[in-house]
Amino acid sequence: MITGQTVNLSALCAHLPGNSSHDAKKRRAERAIRDEQLTEEVFLSLLLSLLPAGKLLLSLDRTTWERGEAPLNLLVLGVVLHDYTLPLVWTALPHDGNSDTDVRLELIKRLLKALPARRWKGLVADREFIGGAWFAFLRQQDLKRAIRIRKNAVVDGLRLDEWFGDVQEGEVRCLFEKAEVYGEWMQVVATRSPKSDLVVIATDFRVHETLALYRKRWSIECTFGSLKTRGFDLERTGITQPARLERLFGLVVLAWVACFRVGVWLAEQRPIEIKKHGRKAVSLVRYGAESLSNALRWRLDGLEALLLVLVSPFPAPGAA
Repeated sequence: MITGQTVNLSALCAHLPGNSSHDAKKRRAERAIRDEQLTEEVFLSLLLSLLPAGKLLLSLDRTTWERGEAPLNLLVLGVVLHDYTLPLVWTALPHDGNSDTDVRLELIKRLLKALPARRWKGLVADREFIGGAWFAFLRQQDLKRAIRIRKNAVVDGLRLDEWFGDVQEGEVRCLFEKAEVYGEWMQVVATRSPKSDLVVIATDFRVHETLALYRKRWSIECTFGSLKTRGFDLERTGITQPARLERLFGLVVLAWVACFRVGVWLAEQRPIEIKKHGRKAVSLVRYGAESLSNALRWRLDGLEALLLVLVSPFPAPGAA
């Protein structure tokens, strides 16, 4: 996957070693996706070993696409690191559209067994992830929340777009005191995005810390982009069966995180050029993928050093 930058099994066959026929190599790849030994525990143990020490911000979101008439829909929970979200646990939803509260609760519980609440700085999530039972569960687990809520939600007798309708772009405003939001007493913080959207966040954090943390929610969108069309072309998979899709996603996450880890390490040695428009010339994932795929394909002298990087934890955010 790293050298081929794809999850399509037919395309991957050209990158498998050996003199076997294309069909034989494809069957080998298919057997890997069917291998029930590739459990969540296997993927999670490998991914947890890469996390830095200290408290970690978690991000929750879905990525969805279609294969023919079959909707493919993955609910993903991961750690925010260096402007990306490293997926840790995920669930293939058997339908399109939003996730159910019970599915979200189960996903959080699964991760808490391996990454206890004391390691969580908090959870950021978008407007899809709201509701009384959901907010109460996070409080009961001692998890701080910074979750965007809908502008038509009613708080203290008024809709939020009535409370904050005149907020200007870049301005930050909050209710004077905590208010009841979906049955939970939380701070309510509002601002307006550069696209003129009203952004209202229910939070357990301080006002300005809330905005800084919520901006990091976008990191999971960056991850999805680099797993899909901008990276491993996840949408090209023909796999639709949920258990096999989850295994495939786990494998592509391992390939993706290898590129990401090498990219972070390389950026420590040779920082990425910043273009005139203010953005990096190449992403951390692409930076790592270019070096790692080249070293793997041609067995370059530097491969051993890169492999050692792959088993070392990420530096803490802000330390790279």
